[in-house]
Amino acid sequence: MAASRLAYYRRIFSAYVLRRRSQLTFWHETPELTPEAFNDHLGRYYMTFAGKAAYPGPFDSDGIPLIDYRGSIGRRYNPIAVAQYGLALHNRFADSGDPADRNGFLAQARWLMHNLEPNPQGVPVWNHHFDWEYRETLQAPWYSGLAQGQGISLLLRAHRETGDAAFLDAATEAFRALDLELDDGGVRHTDAGGGTWLEEYVVDPPSHILNGFIWALWGVRDYALATDHVHARTLFERCASTLASNLARFDCGFWSLYELGREGSMKMLASSFYHRLHIVQLQVMHRLTGKAAFLEYADRWERYASNPAFRATSLVHKAAFKLLHY
Repeated sequence: MAASRLAYYRRIFSAYVLRRRSQLTFWHETPELTPEAFNDHLGRYYMTFAGKAAYPGPFDSDGIPLIDYRGSIGRRYNPIAVAQYGLALHNRFADSGDPADRNGFLAQARWLMHNLEPNPQGVPVWNHHFDWEYRETLQAPWYSGLAQGQGISLLLRAHRETGDAAFLDAATEAFRALDLELDDGGVRHTDAGGGTWLEEYVVDPPSHILNGFIWALWGVRDYALATDHVHARTLFERCASTLASNLARFDCGFWSLYELGREGSMKMLASSFYHRLHIVQLQVMHRLTGKAAFLEYADRWERYASNPAFRATSLVHKAAFKLLHY
């Protein structure tokens, strides 16, 4: 644990202090909503991912991004990164019409199609083939509701662009994990009050990571749009209601939480990047559902981000959490 914690701080120092390229180079772009995305058909993705479209690499020989985690992990495929890079190129292609962008986003979709793997319960998932330190280490291979949702979003856009049924078939296979409970090999969790969650990480007890839940949920909506799948539409509505009714739990009075975590444990505040991401994600959710709670909390968290005292307090709290936990 001590070695992995030291490696984590070296990555942070390298990325934020020395401004060197690291795995954070890919993930931490400026979150931006896509204004043209809000209609009743499958078009542009809901966030632009403009920074991700400009990712400088490394890539493999097929143009698939490799994320450089350095240390003992090294360069790895991450299915979430593949999906986000593909969605970024898809959005850019919608603006540019550049065949290179089209070929690029379809290459990412083909990688996802060919890398669906059955988990121990036989459910098709995108596995991460490296250990990852969360509250406890996620042992490889591990899968994620976020990966399932965004992979589906890309595959469906590849099907719409090409008409190739293989992309739609793969999206249908991947959707199974979103519609199964954790104990059955899926990423869905029903809480004691009947609320429906989609979990970014499969851990016990479920941690309810906010950004992962929302990104997974957009994959459910996309599947409902593309297939007119009644059950997918119902799942989206149930999850959106769960999210709206639980937003107060993610609000600590001066900042947003990254996750809900365990009862009685120290709360994990969002970093500055994830707090900004939450704001944009809630703006998207308001446009998709019309639910007032999403805009209310987006505006509230925007005010928090504009308050220098709140920003400073969040940094201190986040640093203390990292020192105590990982």
